[in-house]
Amino acid sequence: MFNKIELLPGAIFEILVSVADTGILTLSDRYGLMAATFKEDLNEEERRVVDRLLYAVKRGKVLVSSQ
Repeated sequence: MFNKIELLPGAIFEILVSVADTGILTLSDRYGLMAATFKEDLNEEERRVVDRLLYAVKRGKVLVSSQ
């Protein structure tokens, strides 16, 4: 049986602040983004933040940490 993945309220914005401060996307941040992608009821602002973070990673503006 699969575990239910739950996103904490405000977690997406906390990830954005953390990445903006450090320039690094941590493993826990990546799990948060994964949970956000599974959540079907994200509002438009949250969806834009997730898209912006993923775009920054794609462009090399944010480093992805393995820890």
